[in-house]
Amino acid sequence: MSRRFDVVVIGAGPAGMSAAIGLRALDLSVLVVDEQGAPGGQIWRAVEAVAHTSTGTLLGAEYRAGATLAERFRACGAVYEAQTQVWQIEPGWRVFLKCNGQTEAVQAEHIVLATGAQERPAPFPGWTLPGVLTVGAGQILLKTSRQIPSEPVWVAGSGPLPLLYMAQLLRAGGRIAGWLDTSPPGGWRRALPWAGAALADLGEIGKGLSWLREIRRADVQRIRGVTAFRASGDGKLQTLEYTQSNGRSTRVAASVLLAHEGVVPSIHMSQALGCAHTWNVQQSCLVPQLDAWGQTSLPGIYVAGDGGGIGGAKAACVRGELVALGIGQQAGKLSAAAADTRAVGSREALHKLLRLRPMLDALYPPRADIFAPGDDTVVCRCEELTAGDIRKAVAIAAPGPNQIKAYTRAGMGPCQGRQCGYTIAHIVATAQKRQVSEVGFYRIRPPLKPLTLGELASLEINEEST
Repeated sequence: MSRRFDVVVIGAGPAGMSAAIGLRALDLSVLVVDEQGAPGGQIWRAVEAVAHTSTGTLLGAEYRAGATLAERFRACGAVYEAQTQVWQIEPGWRVFLKCNGQTEAVQAEHIVLATGAQERPAPFPGWTLPGVLTVGAGQILLKTSRQIPSEPVWVAGSGPLPLLYMAQLLRAGGRIAGWLDTSPPGGWRRALPWAGAALADLGEIGKGLSWLREIRRADVQRIRGVTAFRASGDGKLQTLEYTQSNGRSTRVAASVLLAHEGVVPSIHMSQALGCAHTWNVQQSCLVPQLDAWGQTSLPGIYVAGDGGGIGGAKAACVRGELVALGIGQQAGKLSAAAADTRAVGSREALHKLLRLRPMLDALYPPRADIFAPGDDTVVCRCEELTAGDIRKAVAIAAPGPNQIKAYTRAGMGPCQGRQCGYTIAHIVATAQKRQVSEVGFYRIRPPLKPLTLGELASLEINEEST
């Protein structure tokens, strides 16, 4: 007989933990599943083990704050299953899980997608070479095991995360060879309409300025106006070539390159379920349509945290609280009036936490060049397809992303389009002289995660659960 819960929460980051705590306070049965080995998500990864160590100190107070939430989550009474992947969700709602080589189908009345964000895929020549990582990957190594590259690292990209990581790396004793700043020019002019929000939130602005001061004190070479870069080497990263807006190209020796071009909501599961999405023009990404309680266009499916729009850890916690109140109302644990009353403080807090977001989006829009890679650039690393391969397929007729998938297998590898989806859509849109929002996105097919035949064979489905 399959297990049943009132709610299944997918993801144990800030939003997932906060949602679970709120749901348990309403006496709802909750299962929380997460791919990691401990709660915290990406932003608070390994926080229980690291927060009270010297590494936790160098990562900062906001990171250490995650330990308190993790403690409350552990004590809330939710069933928590780590190192567990969701590979399919069916109407009903039935959630298919895999862990330790075994699979299971779990029944739920409501599902909370708390899958967070992912770094924006931004392919460039040489990005698949050993020695080339994302800034997020470098930060994970720092958080989980305080791994510091033995050689000076090059950092390329824009946005708050590179600033934070460079400051953390310097505190840990790491060295930075240089920072290739790819921020589009005129950022502060674009941000002027939100100057009032900045004045009202000087504390948050101050954090970014403090990171910059740490970087300057370390005499890190900041190279502005970088419009493109290329990594090359024989079997590993050896050289880095970058081009600036004045047309000047420079080649330098490099052994480690960390790249970052912003973050986007993780929409893989909401897309697979068929939830309605809208196109965010400023950030060139899809965002699920949500009501005031975080419910998607599908009744019973909720999104909490950055998966519903980038806002950061604090906002993710508040969104998790609101989702819990919305589900509590639907489950009959709260009246509409009671839910609204309880939500007042959370809504006010969320408004304050998100008021800087439009300014950040204006400061750090995605560069147009990352959506138009050269023909020799690998865009689908799972199937080793280049941008040139995709453009040849586009020239055959007038295909959309799903036809491109059928022609080339782009998006059919282990990542299931998470890394190539946006790039393919932009290439198609450019070739067809259409808006990328009109072109659409891959249809996400199960399994959502790689599944072996042995794992599938272990699944037991009885008549009651079907």
